[in-house]
Amino acid sequence: MKAAPEVQKRLLDLAELDSALDRLAHRRRSLPELAEIDDQSKRYAKHATEVIEAETEAGDLAREQTKAESDVDTVRTRIERDQQRLDSGAVSSARDLAGLQSEIVSLNKRQSDLEEVVLEIMERREAADARAADLKTRRDEARATLADAESRRDAALAEIDKETGEVRSRRAAVVGDIPADLLKLYDKLREQYGVGAAMLQGGRCQGCKVALSIAEMNQIKAAAADEVVRCDECRRILVRTAESGL
Repeated sequence: MKAAPEVQKRLLDLAELDSALDRLAHRRRSLPELAEIDDQSKRYAKHATEVIEAETEAGDLAREQTKAESDVDTVRTRIERDQQRLDSGAVSSARDLAGLQSEIVSLNKRQSDLEEVVLEIMERREAADARAADLKTRRDEARATLADAESRRDAALAEIDKETGEVRSRRAAVVGDIPADLLKLYDKLREQYGVGAAMLQGGRCQGCKVALSIAEMNQIKAAAADEVVRCDECRRILVRTAESGL
């Protein structure tokens, strides 16, 4: 393959621009905000789930408390009714009177027990409500941190995309100076090795950093200026310049 020396040197410009695009792509993939967003997303999801669980527990306890308070009211109503019967003198039989008094004592004991249950449920509900409130704060903090990280990520991506667009425009201008067959070879080598062309500098390929032998240098020196030469070690296109050491 042949190409004018000036055209071959344009491959170095192209390689430099492609390396810049690779660096920008790497920056895009490895933004610290991406890992932060992943961590904060997991943290937010964890706290959101915990809030639901705590609110569910608090809701169950609220219903349990309502039922227990209803039971207390029912017993209190029965006590008041029995006490009214007792105070009214409607019960004259000693046996019935004793039974009524015994029932009132039993109901008072039942009311006391139920009130203890209500207090215990209220304490558990208060703890569940406090836990839910704390978890909501943590969830909201995680959401705010996540939103901040997403905002910083978007700003960084916008800057990278802007730089990428500028480099691609410059690359398109360079590509226009390179013949199709040479560009095809360059792109194939770039796909295989990451870099399609490298400078021959001081007798060393700048692609693989291997020093060429005297025989290889003599062979390249004897090649026509428009001959496209390759590195025997890495097979990249070797671009000759005044710094090649020929």
